[in-house]
Amino acid sequence: MRLKPEIRERAEQWTRPPFDDGTAGEIQALLDSGDEKELYDRFYTQLEFGTGGLRGVMGAGLNRMNRYTVARATQGLATYVLKNARPGPGRLLAAAIAYDSRIRSDEFARETACVFAGNGIHAFLFDALRPTPELSFAVRQMGASAGVVITASHNPKEYNGYKVYWSDGAQVVPPHDRGIIAEVNAISDFSAIRRKDCQQALDEGLIKIIGEQIDDAYCEAMLPLSMRPDVCREFGGKLKIVYTPLHGAGCALVPEALRRWGFRNVELCPSQSKPDGRFPAAPSPNPEEAAALSAAIDTARASQAHLVLATDPDCDRVGIAVRDGKGDYRLATGNQIAAMLVEYVIGAHAEMGSLLPEAAVVKTIVTTELIAGIARHFGVRLDNVLTGFKYIGEKIRQYEESGEAQYLVGGEESYGYLVGTHARDKDAVVCSCMIAEMAAVSLSRDETLLDRLDAIYRQFGVYQESLLSMEFPGAEGKGKISRIMVEFRQSPPQEILGSPLVEIRDYDNDEIRDITIGKTVGTTGLPKSNVLMFRFGDGTQIVARPSGTEPKIKFYFSVCDTKDLPIAGDEDLARRKELLAGRHGRVRQAFTNLISQVAGPGRPDPQTLTPNP
Repeated sequence: MRLKPEIRERAEQWTRPPFDDGTAGEIQALLDSGDEKELYDRFYTQLEFGTGGLRGVMGAGLNRMNRYTVARATQGLATYVLKNARPGPGRLLAAAIAYDSRIRSDEFARETACVFAGNGIHAFLFDALRPTPELSFAVRQMGASAGVVITASHNPKEYNGYKVYWSDGAQVVPPHDRGIIAEVNAISDFSAIRRKDCQQALDEGLIKIIGEQIDDAYCEAMLPLSMRPDVCREFGGKLKIVYTPLHGAGCALVPEALRRWGFRNVELCPSQSKPDGRFPAAPSPNPEEAAALSAAIDTARASQAHLVLATDPDCDRVGIAVRDGKGDYRLATGNQIAAMLVEYVIGAHAEMGSLLPEAAVVKTIVTTELIAGIARHFGVRLDNVLTGFKYIGEKIRQYEESGEAQYLVGGEESYGYLVGTHARDKDAVVCSCMIAEMAAVSLSRDETLLDRLDAIYRQFGVYQESLLSMEFPGAEGKGKISRIMVEFRQSPPQEILGSPLVEIRDYDNDEIRDITIGKTVGTTGLPKSNVLMFRFGDGTQIVARPSGTEPKIKFYFSVCDTKDLPIAGDEDLARRKELLAGRHGRVRQAFTNLISQVAGPGRPDPQTLTPNP
């Protein structure tokens, strides 16, 4: 390919001040080698600051994560804070900053602090890596107007990211997200960024290092959430737990939090216990994938541990494996973990007489409907929100401001959950503790978490769910994704395996259409989003949703058996599971064929979730 003159000029600008020698040398080497494809990719566009912040491959250039794109994002955020933040009485105009174990995360965090300081905004910078939910907690604990965490979550090692929080401790939502984006996009000249030298900012008190004091307050804030501290004390030494932080920030606090809850028999997976942004012993840093837990499961087999816990690099999501009656280990899906957490927390409150009439659960629209059945049974309010935990955080704030409800627990199918309101983002620290508590309660009854899940199925029905994520790269792929959504809007599937379509929820057009009567019967009541939900007569549900950050489209499949409840015995439950698993596979294949007819074959995402009986 022949590089356009304007793109070459952009690249050449990065070989001159204000860019440092290392950055200039990296770009000059590409210019000297004539690597026009790489130069094009780095400079054809700017790394987009989206509604949640930045995420991209690290390297020099406009379309990469580096200290300059981080500084530009921070300058835009700082400008917005200066215009819109209203710190409370006696509070400084400040921002809290945390980072995970990824390569250059500490450097990007310091750069963020220096730009805040350059704008006269005090920066509370953690002294070392910390979980993302602790940053959410710290924002409110310190009375900060905003927060930033440097992380790319579970992306491959080449990536890093920049996630933004507002004063309520939740990720930014409208109107703040759009306002911040506008300020960032208004910066066209890197020399316009206001930055103070790090040591000078420390000397002047504009940067303050925080750490142990916040750790202690964060851990103490979680302790009252324990539903059965007596069981944790009695069985905390008997329950054997293997924990892996997958080389991430969880190592900073999960073991200590478990210890404070009473769990004294916790073994770290030795090959993955040290923070390392290269993730050398983790085939994937994503607890959604079986490969991520394989090393910890090997460790668990050696000691016959009851439970395996795995958190992602920034420790906001948690996956588990449970030892079954045969001594093997079974993974639980994100939907299964979410259902167990909801049933346990609500059930424990009901048992103790502390379940308030205004109690509420929040889940995303693609998360299992099993939770809806549990909430109905206990008479608890359930709210559905768009995909993304920031909408759950927003709902918590709305509850508090209106007084209409009290948030107890919630989550999403992608292994992110929150118990309590000490944080306003998904929290793998508190949820690791709560999962361990559930396991301890099960152990006290000579059961496992698998038995607990089966008990939920027997009472509320059996559900099978999975995610299919298809990648369509490049400009052509973007067109294919658009074509898929247009086709499914114009010509929705009228049946699936003989079961008729009964309802379509179009979140972009904000309408619910009853197919049986051919009329629009209501609105979704949620912000517009390019999402389609198809519901069929037998309870099957399929959701189509393009990714907002990657060239992918995601399909969420759910089938259920809720007939003749409660299910009487183990044999009937096993039979229903088997039949449902078979139907789930056929539904998934039939719909995949429809996708291929519309857009041709895509590339299956290695992070695709498979059903787990």
